[in-house]
Amino acid sequence: MQVAMLSYHTCPLATLGGKDTGGMNVYVRDLTRALGHLGIHVDVFTRSQDDHVPHILHDLGYGNRVVHIPAGPESPLSKREMVDHIPQFVSGVNEFAKEKNIKYDLIHSHYWMSGIAAASLSDLWLGTPIVHMFHTLGEMKNRIARADSEREGEYRLNGERQVLGRAKRIIAATIAEQTQLRFLYHADDSKLSIIPPGVDVSHFYPIPPDEAKQYIGLKAEDRMILFVGRIEPLKGIDTLIEAMSCLHVKDLHQPVHLAIIGGEPVVGEQDLDSEMARLQKMCDEMGMGQTVIFLGKRGQDTLPYYYSAAEVVVMPSLYESFGMVALEAMACGTPVVASEVGGLGFLVRSGETGFTVPDRDPAILCEKLSILLGDDDLRHQMGKRASEHARNYAWENIAGQMGKLYESILR
Repeated sequence: MQVAMLSYHTCPLATLGGKDTGGMNVYVRDLTRALGHLGIHVDVFTRSQDDHVPHILHDLGYGNRVVHIPAGPESPLSKREMVDHIPQFVSGVNEFAKEKNIKYDLIHSHYWMSGIAAASLSDLWLGTPIVHMFHTLGEMKNRIARADSEREGEYRLNGERQVLGRAKRIIAATIAEQTQLRFLYHADDSKLSIIPPGVDVSHFYPIPPDEAKQYIGLKAEDRMILFVGRIEPLKGIDTLIEAMSCLHVKDLHQPVHLAIIGGEPVVGEQDLDSEMARLQKMCDEMGMGQTVIFLGKRGQDTLPYYYSAAEVVVMPSLYESFGMVALEAMACGTPVVASEVGGLGFLVRSGETGFTVPDRDPAILCEKLSILLGDDDLRHQMGKRASEHARNYAWENIAGQMGKLYESILR
């Protein structure tokens, strides 16, 4: 089986924590590797954003490739600007297929812009079926937007509806996302299938906390709460900082620090992302400068050490279609406290593998963090159950489900 995997706006090999890099990058990368293990050939096509990076890379194993297609300037662009270069991307993918003499059996696209490209390629390839996953939905982002600048434009909402009309099958990560597609987009129920993302349990597993702390430069007695993700308003980091100020005054036995992985915290002030600048100013005004540490981006290879060194991982998001960070943390045996939104409400078993809390409620978040930090036995029990639960999402299981779906479509 030959699959053309489209990840137009972001490369699966990119360093995590940037503006447009996160769970989707990990998903595309690890799904491709797992499908390769099953004997399915996958070429991942993405827009070239750096002319110093080779256009073809074999970093995903099993003969599977990441192909960087020039479409517009080979530099980062805003998503709105990227839309204009989709036709050039489609042409580049088509030329690659001709040059390599490959006939793809199926197109699997990720995020709505890739879905638009998939529709054009399907036309060129005389009806190649499309499997699509949105990862995030514009209608959901608009529902939680706190300012006009955070709202998605009509061009995206119209694009998402166009993709829903063209795709043969839509993959939803959870029942929550399936419900959102039904009620917000009136999606054809017969097109919807639920297959959750997976986790690489050979990479994310419990590391003894003392060894993990030593690796990242902490002392054995240091206590750390961890956030991992993009630095943007919908991640709810401001709620977590407010909850930390509550913990601060509770005078716990040992000082507790919040480490934030993501973004670029050390560039010149004029270059700081607006949300990063807002959060850092917030910490300064609240006297949290010594409690909250902005670490910037971290490679995927170091994340298991950070997860294992943390007392708890927090996802205070206002919207998550799934929550890959929560799954990775649980696989490392670390309990998770997460907002009860989207996929997180299904992934985190409240009271068993961590806690779910209302979004934008720092008082309740502080209460749950205090419970976990004050009860070593409870924290360890939850961590053990979290690791066991995460193994159900091993990529070999998830890729098997995806492979069967591909086969059913081709039949």
